[in-house]
Amino acid sequence: MAKILAKELKGTSITVNCVAPGPVATDMFYAGVSEEFVKKVIEDCPMGRLGETIDVAKVVGFLASDDSEWVNGQVICVDGGNA
Repeated sequence: MAKILAKELKGTSITVNCVAPGPVATDMFYAGVSEEFVKKVIEDCPMGRLGETIDVAKVVGFLASDDSEWVNGQVICVDGGNA
């Protein structure tokens, strides 16, 4: 969808990107999951931890800045290497 919208907005200087976060330590993530599940997710992650909201926020901040003007039509995984 990001690529299609990026192409539709060609010539407008508007960029379109998606952020695809992995497991992030939030109340929503912990709701209804077992401690064993959380441990397994952490063990499976190459970074050896859950993401923090700041990990995702930094990427969103970059995409919202002028520094990302050449990034367009992308899905950016913020998942500690899980993808």
